[in-house]
Parts: sequence; C-alpha cells; structure tokens
Amino acid sequence: MKAVSIPSGTNLTALYRELVGDYPKFFKMDTLSKLGFLLTEMLLQGTEGRFTPREDRAVLVFSRNGSLANDINYAKRMEDFPSPALFVYTLPNIVAGEISIRNKYEGETSAYVLENYDRQLIESIVREAFQDRITRDAIVAWIDCRSDSEWTAQAWIETK
Repeated sequence: MKAVSIPSGTNLTALYRELVGDYPKFFKMDTLSKLGFLLTEMLLQGTEGRFTPREDRAVLVFSRNGSLANDINYAKRMEDFPSPALFVYTLPNIVAGEISIRNKYEGETSAYVLENYDRQLIESIVREAFQDRITRDAIVAWIDCRSDSEWTAQAWIETK
C-alpha cells in the first residue's frame, strides 16, 4: 500500500509549484483543502488515466478538528466583509469535494470528524464504503489541521 504524508510546517505553495503549478483554484483553498489536494497529487502522480471520470473510487477524509482552523480565521474576517468564497471552506467536507472535482471522481465523498485517530474505526468506515456494488477503491486521508502551520496529513489508497 502506497502512503504519503506532508510534514507539519511544509511550505504548501512551494510543494504545489513543484507538483502541479497549473491549478489556480489552489490559492483560494484553506489549509485543510490544500493538504488534501497535495496529498492526492503525491499519491496519484503518474497514474495512467488519472483524470478519466470514475464512479468506482470513493474519497474518505478523517480529522479531529475538521475545518476549525479555517472557522477561526473566517470568524476574524467577519469583522470586515466576509466573503462567500471563504465561507465554503468552513465546512470540513469541502476537502473531499476538492479532491473529487480535481480527479473527476463521482463515487462517495465523505468527511468524518473523530475524537482521535482511530485506525480500527477508519477501517470499519472504509469497509462500509465498499458495501455497494460500485466502489472498488478509496482514497483515505487523515488530515488534522490545527492551524495554517500545524497539522498531521497522510493519505493512502484502500482497495476492495
């Protein structure tokens, strides 16, 4: 099983420029979504047929803090004029959506906020995602973004 991670404090813009460089929407994303986006880029780099629409791949993202870091930043901006473009990133499931949009995945996309990293619970939820007749594999990620510079971010692919 291939797994990737991004150490806390990594310069995400530099990593983006190294891996992708041509997806301007990246700069509008919150840190949680940037981490999910970059983890997926690292995980799928060089994959044949990568951007072909797929119904058989799920995206399952797990976290302890969800979008809390961005929620705090957004609350500070509400004193001025809060932007609807920023509001969307106050939802923890947006990272799963960003991954799906970029890669044209049409399968299950879910975000789960757990009390702590719990490998057994994550594996149980992944097994549940495989209960339908369509899902063959899943991008699974634990992305716990505590601030714009402190996080735990790892991803891997699980196969049915």
